[in-house]
Amino acid sequence: MNYKKTTLKNGLRIITAPMKDTQTATVMVMVGVGSRYENDEERGLSHFIEHMMFKGTKKRANTQIIANELDAIGGEFNAFTGKTSTAYYAKSDAKHLDKTLDVISDMFLNSKFDTKEINKERGTIIQELNMYEDMPMRSVDDVFEGLLYGNQKLGRQIIGTKETIGSVKRNDFINYIKRFYISGDTVVCIAGKIDENKLIRKIEKL
Repeated sequence: MNYKKTTLKNGLRIITAPMKDTQTATVMVMVGVGSRYENDEERGLSHFIEHMMFKGTKKRANTQIIANELDAIGGEFNAFTGKTSTAYYAKSDAKHLDKTLDVISDMFLNSKFDTKEINKERGTIIQELNMYEDMPMRSVDDVFEGLLYGNQKLGRQIIGTKETIGSVKRNDFINYIKRFYISGDTVVCIAGKIDENKLIRKIEKL
C-alpha cells in the first residue's frame, strides 16, 4: 500500500493512503496518550475521555445526534484506548467522507464534557469494569501485565479503578486534554477512495 505523510506547521501529522479497489474511506484520529501517562488520581481518565468524546459537542448536542448522522450514511464508528494511545475512527462510503471527517474532527476538537454526562457515564464504565472482572478470558491479560510490571503504570488496568472513576471531575478532563491532546502528538489517518491533495487542505483548515 502506498501512503503519504504530511506534517503541518502546528506539528499535526496526516497519513493518507489511497486505495483503488474500494468504495469506502476510513478516518482515524489517534493521540499519543494512554493509561501509562496517568498519575494515581487520573487512573482510567484516558479511557473515560474516550467515552465522553461521543457525548456531545457544541455543534452536535448529544450522543444521539452524533450516532444518527453517522448511521444515516451507513457509517461504522468506534474508539479504543491503550497504554500509549487513544483513537477515534469512522468508516463509510467514500462519497460521505466529508461528513465522516466533519463528525470525527468535531468530536475530537469540540466535545463539551458536560458534568451531567460525566456523572451518568461513571456507572456505564463501572459496569464495564465489572463485566471484565467476570470474563477470565478478557481479564487474564490484565492479571499477566500486573504480575509482569508490578506496581508500575504499565501494570495498571487501562479502565482504571472504581475509586478513580467515581472521583474524577470535569476540570480533570479539561486539564488532561490540554496536556495531552495537542497537535504535535496527534495523527490523522485516512485510507480508502480519497483525493489526497484535496483532503490534506481540508484537514489543515479543520
